Amino acid sequence: QVQLVESGGGLVQAGGSLRLSCVASGSIFSIKDMAWYRQAPGKQRELVAGITGGGITNYLDGVKGRFTISKDNAKNTVYLQMNSLKPEDTAVYYCNVRVLTHFSVREEDYWGQGTQVTVSS
Repeated sequence: QVQLVESGGGLVQAGGSLRLSCVASGSIFSIKDMAWYRQAPGKQRELVAGITGGGITNYLDGVKGRFTISKDNAKNTVYLQMNSLKPEDTAVYYCNVRVLTHFSVREEDYWGQGTQVTVSS
C-alpha cells in the first residue's frame, strides 16, 4: 500500500558528506512522523534522526551537529544530510514513516529497503 524508495548512499572518505533521500508513495492519506534508522553489522538497529509532522526533530547523540533531517511535505520525501562522516557511521540506513493510508483506521509503520553508507578512514 505504501512504498518507500531510498537513495543517496555510497562510499565516502572520513570527513565527507552524503545526502540520503526517501520518497513515500502509494495510498497515503497523511504522514505523521518520518525517521532514519541505521544498522551496522552485528549491532541492533538504532534511531539516527526523526522529524514529526509538526517539524520537531530529534537526533542520536553521536550525530548531533553533523546530521540534519528535513522533509518536503509536498513531495512526501524525507532527507538526511550527513556531514563530517566518520567510519563509525558505516551502516545500512533505513527510512521509516508512520502513515495513515486511505484503507487503514490507524497509523502504520513502513520501512524502506535500506541504503548502504560506507565511510573509509
